[in-house]
Amino acid sequence: MQDSTSWWRGGVIYQIYPRSFMDANGDGIGDLRGVTDRLDYVASLGVDGIWLSPFFTSPMLDFGYDISDYRDVDPMFGTLDDFKALLARAHALGLKVIIDQVISHTSNQHPWFQASRQDRTNDKADWYVWADPKADGTPPNNWLSIFGGPAWTFDSRRRQYYLHNFLSSQPDVNFHNPEVRQAHLDNMRFWLELGVDGFRLDTVNFYFHDRELRDNPPVPAGESKTLGAPDTNPYTWQRHVYDISRPENLAFLRDLRALMDEFPGTTTVGEIGDDNPLERMAEYTANGDKLHMAYTFDLLNEPHSPRYIREVIERFQRLAGDAWPCWSLSNHDVTRSATRWGQREDPKAYPRIALAMLLSLRGSVCLYQGEELGLPEAEVPFECIQDPYGKALWPEFKGRDGCRTPMPWRQAPLAGFSEAEPWLPIEKRHLPLAVETQQDDPASTLNAVRRLLTFRGRHPALFDGDLVLVDLGEDLLGFIRDGHGERLLCAFNLTGEALVTTLPEHGRLLDGHGFQATLEGRRLTLPPYQAAYLQLG
Repeated sequence: MQDSTSWWRGGVIYQIYPRSFMDANGDGIGDLRGVTDRLDYVASLGVDGIWLSPFFTSPMLDFGYDISDYRDVDPMFGTLDDFKALLARAHALGLKVIIDQVISHTSNQHPWFQASRQDRTNDKADWYVWADPKADGTPPNNWLSIFGGPAWTFDSRRRQYYLHNFLSSQPDVNFHNPEVRQAHLDNMRFWLELGVDGFRLDTVNFYFHDRELRDNPPVPAGESKTLGAPDTNPYTWQRHVYDISRPENLAFLRDLRALMDEFPGTTTVGEIGDDNPLERMAEYTANGDKLHMAYTFDLLNEPHSPRYIREVIERFQRLAGDAWPCWSLSNHDVTRSATRWGQREDPKAYPRIALAMLLSLRGSVCLYQGEELGLPEAEVPFECIQDPYGKALWPEFKGRDGCRTPMPWRQAPLAGFSEAEPWLPIEKRHLPLAVETQQDDPASTLNAVRRLLTFRGRHPALFDGDLVLVDLGEDLLGFIRDGHGERLLCAFNLTGEALVTTLPEHGRLLDGHGFQATLEGRRLTLPPYQAAYLQLG
């Protein structure tokens, strides 16, 4: 089993999107007291910790990912004392607490930017990425915003453009300035001293830009686009060589790791969106002196066949060296996996087999709130859309609101989430899947996930044992986990058809995970959407 300082290595982290988790003050928006009230439920799942999406002071133009004060709680979510109470309750329940850090950019309401935009000589003048227009007044280069259009907005006071990889209200800070880097490290030290157990680092490869502001090249015809943004977004039409993933970032990540090492038992997990995501993950987590772990969008996109998953694992093992991944199938930015991967599959059985596969991979795991209930993506009508990303690219891309609707606690009109009309509509298809409905049903998805997490906890090879892929045929996914004195063969049937395979060696079927399979000698039969775990040796 893990020691207290390496709990994250193979740990399972439950992501909470506070705005949509639980509303304690009745205004239709989730808050920190609501999270605290539901921590007993989270602990009952058997996870190791929680990750809280941003709750910092913000104008909320991108729902907290535009921060105007890194050291305080937005009144929408409560107070700093509410956060301290949440932290204390989580720790009392044995849960670690990871919080988001969004440091590649700030809100344009942040005092740093308000000062920086005044003129070119103030003490914050170089804290953001400013550049002169071309001679014809157009932006300095061809860089694009993920949210659509140029990544540059003209400011009439400075008569310059400022860079923003996201909304124009989210100016990018200038990481080439050492004062900026130190300010961010100081802000993170503030939260570490309060007792948080680590950080999820938003867009961790976006911190530095090319000083020469060189144009990005186009994606060559016929080559794949791997950044995770929808293909309808022109952002995917460039190779992002100069605006992100710059080599200078490695030195900053080492400085960040040095800070984390002052607080034993803390961890970092970085979000990587890149043309070469697994290579970047390897670069950012190798050698034990940068990030502890990172995740990419390889399992957060459309393909889900056994062949594709094998290819991801093979590519990771070939490229990653000693890198440590954090795998997830869903989060607050992508269509829920029950729909994205399972829309043509059995809606009850498929989420369970997908999560069994996820919880058996080598690496840490993030579960997104509601994933343990098997929630499908919500349908949010255009008139209710809140996400600026969705508003800009509708209807080809409907934004991220469908995965952000309120958590269903009860099968009631407001889902037990709030006493007021919630900020996003309740998805009616979620109500029969509410926690209250599934809680005492042994056959529910919720209790299936609890069994899986309990099973995982009894088999340390599933935490950080080696993983070796096994060929069980085209339609099955199989691998051996080997560590801590045990060898487990894990086999997954992600299809709606019964499948039969011959195992490479004899083993003994294990129980306690909730799946059904039959074994005759080395002949394994897996019914539709079933897994098998076998003790080898």
